Amino acid sequence: MIVKKMPILQGFPNFETVKFFTGKFFRKYNFSPVFYDIETTGLSRKSTFLYLIGAVGIEDETWYFHQWMAESDKEEETILRIFSQFLQQCDLLISYNGERFDQPYLEARYEKYGLPSPFEHKMSLDLYLALKPLKTLLKLPALKQPCLEEFLGIKDRIYNNGKECIQLYKDFLKKRDAIMAEEILGHNLEDVLGLGRIFEMLSYLCIYDSEYEVTYAELDDENLILELTLPYKLPQKFSNGNEQFYLTGEKETIKFIIKTTDGKLKQYYANPKDYYYLPEEDTVIPKALGSGIDKKHRKAATKDTCYTWFTCSHIFLSDPLKQKQYLEHALPYLLNTLK
Repeated sequence: MIVKKMPILQGFPNFETVKFFTGKFFRKYNFSPVFYDIETTGLSRKSTFLYLIGAVGIEDETWYFHQWMAESDKEEETILRIFSQFLQQCDLLISYNGERFDQPYLEARYEKYGLPSPFEHKMSLDLYLALKPLKTLLKLPALKQPCLEEFLGIKDRIYNNGKECIQLYKDFLKKRDAIMAEEILGHNLEDVLGLGRIFEMLSYLCIYDSEYEVTYAELDDENLILELTLPYKLPQKFSNGNEQFYLTGEKETIKFIIKTTDGKLKQYYANPKDYYYLPEEDTVIPKALGSGIDKKHRKAATKDTCYTWFTCSHIFLSDPLKQKQYLEHALPYLLNTLK
């Protein structure tokens, strides 16, 4: 078995950053996280086997990168035992697509050897699932981890992709070539360190979670312009929009521009099933108040018709609280209209 361990001195988020963002998900701040990624000889949990695990854990306020690589299929159980012991120090596992592949695969292999699962009572943060809403917002061509890294301007991957590594590992088993081994380990290293690099993309979710303060408002002709200040810095600038609105983000600032209709805006609501839409008045009314309206004049509201209108008055433009209340409802709807 090949075993490696080394400190990570740069290119990985500091522990306080990891603590901050994961604390938002789990409301827990005293934890020990582990970033991990596995390499297997295929997708099937029964007919293939695990040959490599890479993981990053914290020791004495320093991140350390660990790798355990099997030099034959007979070493799979040993790697599983070592990893299980390694995970005793942590209570949060951070992965990319780990909840759909890595963890279920490992649990099946632990079961094969009659070993207890090391994942019980541990939290999981799957960055693939967490960052999935950003695909459209950031115009990502795909949600593969290298695509996210490329969005961040990271283009220094040099090793084979996962599928090519499977054949490379099979060749390694036959030839025992040290250069092949280093290439296999290098691919896994890039994947695990990449988890740290894309981790700070969680900051973009503040747009969906209303984690911002409105610091500027202006009605320019028929456009409402709002500037939002974020509690943390975005790792890369972005812009997106459609015929209804336009959004740009850079550093700690997001600029939001939306067209009005005669100085009026739609205030959207989150639960269409609770409202009737009145086509003649182009507005909704709560079902509790609209039950007496003739059925010819009302319809079940949909997410696209669940709104009322309000005027961008001086009172609205001078009140950041009202502006944020508007955005809390409008932004989730508008972001879902992006293509």
